Amino acid sequence: MDVQLKLQAREISKAYDNNQVLRRVNFAVHDGEFFSILGSSGCGKTTLLQILIGLLDADDGQIFKDGIDITTFEPARRGMGIVFQNYALFDNMNVFRNVSYALQFHGVETDSATRKANQMLEIVGLKNFASKMPAELSGGQQQRVAIARALALEPDIILFDEPLSALDASTRLDIRRELKNIQRTLGTTMIYVTHDQEEAFALSDRVMILERGIVNQIGSPEEIITAPANDYVQTFVIDNLRTKFDSLRKFLT
Repeated sequence: MDVQLKLQAREISKAYDNNQVLRRVNFAVHDGEFFSILGSSGCGKTTLLQILIGLLDADDGQIFKDGIDITTFEPARRGMGIVFQNYALFDNMNVFRNVSYALQFHGVETDSATRKANQMLEIVGLKNFASKMPAELSGGQQQRVAIARALALEPDIILFDEPLSALDASTRLDIRRELKNIQRTLGTTMIYVTHDQEEAFALSDRVMILERGIVNQIGSPEEIITAPANDYVQTFVIDNLRTKFDSLRKFLT
């Protein structure tokens, strides 16, 4: 059975002054796939995410969604949602309003927005926190609100920009499990940016490894572990994962 392509990036390049941030980046994401972009700080992954959603223009290249060229589309026309590292919640609105306001802003009637907001809060486990203000929530709970808000608009693709990096280890694990469950339940295509090798490999159907704006390898976690494409992949991914697991083994023994 053929796998439908949801998103294609072709020859994406971006430079700031004399700094070439992205160099002819090519990749495709399948419908319903959890696809991670993995790389160290400064490799160009956040710039790429901003180009995908339309917050930045690429210098060269094209973006296709469901076979349609969306390269010049405004963000609102791209059918994508985004979850940021810093949550980006409205401090003066409670949890419910943070989610329902996004719907009403996009023209959804009040009754429908109310039903959808409550449904999404239940999915992320915050139904009983609807009246709380963001300042009353933990970091993990605030990030769940941001995820509920993104889901409520029913985007074809949700982009995640290092969404768990500010959270403690236990909370990161909890939200990782929730994200994977949401993806399986709703079938939403997710593109996830991270510098954390373990996180990318635990969540993803496939991983793209980016270094200085260049794609080094794209493959399933198993493919990358068993057949790293080059020395960089071996060092950045395999050796780092091995070091983490060795440290954990020493801690437990």
